[in-house]
Amino acid sequence: MQASPRAKRQPAWHMLASEFRDATLNEKGSGEFDPSFVITKLGAKVNRVIVAGLLERLEIRETANGSTMYQGQLRDPSGQHYFSVGDYASESMRELTVALTEKIEAGEPELILMVAKARWYQTEEGAVYTSLRPEEACIIDGKTYANWITRACQGTIDRMNAFSASLELEPTQQAYASSDSIPANLVDGLVTSRNHYGEIDLEQYKLNVMQALDIAEGKMANATTAVPTPNLSSADEDEGGSEGSDLEECALTIIRHLDQGDGVDFDAVLSNANARGFSRQDSEAMLDELSERGVIHEPRFGWFKIVE
Repeated sequence: MQASPRAKRQPAWHMLASEFRDATLNEKGSGEFDPSFVITKLGAKVNRVIVAGLLERLEIRETANGSTMYQGQLRDPSGQHYFSVGDYASESMRELTVALTEKIEAGEPELILMVAKARWYQTEEGAVYTSLRPEEACIIDGKTYANWITRACQGTIDRMNAFSASLELEPTQQAYASSDSIPANLVDGLVTSRNHYGEIDLEQYKLNVMQALDIAEGKMANATTAVPTPNLSSADEDEGGSEGSDLEECALTIIRHLDQGDGVDFDAVLSNANARGFSRQDSEAMLDELSERGVIHEPRFGWFKIVE
């Protein structure tokens, strides 16, 4: 019997979390070895991605069949990726995961670059969620992270331009393939995306790119520094926690970690807090409150230090 041919290895996309996270469309071929894809709103037909960011969480869990699973969160300037590493992963990937788990537990978050397979799952209600299954990963420095941000942003910009060009055309293979403004690797995905998502708002993606490039260019240099994510006390976890106290702890952790003697500038505090899920408006209000209470002070305008 002739063996079924394996599908060729799919190229990896450099992609910000916001684009991957927003995707709710998937595609799987009928063959045993046909690849599966997550199709983003910008038309990327994703089987594998190259992502990077601050490793914020990595926890070990036992599955129903007794195997071990590590679940984690990786945050880039635009949002979070969720990923899992199981017994199926390579030995090197499992060894790195164990080492990273120990670093997280010791309060030593790292910047990580990973190549991962795109995964998706659908709830009983029909909602689709995306996640990643890492194939390879490594710890990186700020310069490598900035280089990855630049490449991921350029890819996002290229896809936004192609999407904008597609709005002037009928959403068909022939129309898109004939356009000089739509790259060949986006034709299939854009046709499927347009017919599924319809009109989309590009503004959030533009804002994501602008903030990410500010970090890559050093305008928000401190935002690439690994700041420990504050842990809730057991009492807070039992009671659901207090958003205000969480934000206060987060702000103080950021200032304490980034202060090199002269304090920490306003934008660095807000950007790091925003990367942890707190709005800039709430963070700014918290800085005002902490200043009024005498917990922090400004040795010079716009720079904050903790009062010893």
